[in-house]
Amino acid sequence: MKFKILIVLSILFSFLACKKAVDTQIEQIEAPNTLGVSKKSISKLKFVEYALDARTEKMIEDWQEYFQLETVINNVKKADLSFFYDNDKNIKTLLKDLKKNIPEGVNSNATMARITALETYLYKLKSLSNLDTTNQNELLLCIKDFLKSFSNLNFQMNQKIEADNIIIDKP
Repeated sequence: MKFKILIVLSILFSFLACKKAVDTQIEQIEAPNTLGVSKKSISKLKFVEYALDARTEKMIEDWQEYFQLETVINNVKKADLSFFYDNDKNIKTLLKDLKKNIPEGVNSNATMARITALETYLYKLKSLSNLDTTNQNELLLCIKDFLKSFSNLNFQMNQKIEADNIIIDKP
């Protein structure tokens, strides 16, 4: 009788062990980077994300560096941090050209300040993603700050276009 209970318990434990192995394989597929940050964990980050207004999109349609940066942002949202690994020259070129080729319609001191903040968070994310001692919470917080800075850049460009389109009749 005790032998039958022992066999049933061992079968039950083996099924539970198999379930855990499958769960860890799924997590590894979902989180391709070594720090354990996944698309799911990034999507859970809470912040206000501003999209570009149609007028702003039309104003910046030739600004290629912005769209390259937008591609980087979309990759970060997918937990793909490969852009930040051993890519110093491309990062510096992208940021330099982003500032240099800004369209006149969205060029203002406030927009340049948002680009500078974005640059700061980009370099911070680059350094944290390349460190072995970075934990998942630090990296997620840095990713959140980076995504917020890009959202704030979008918001500021929308505000600039909106302010330029306000017509006030003076008496």
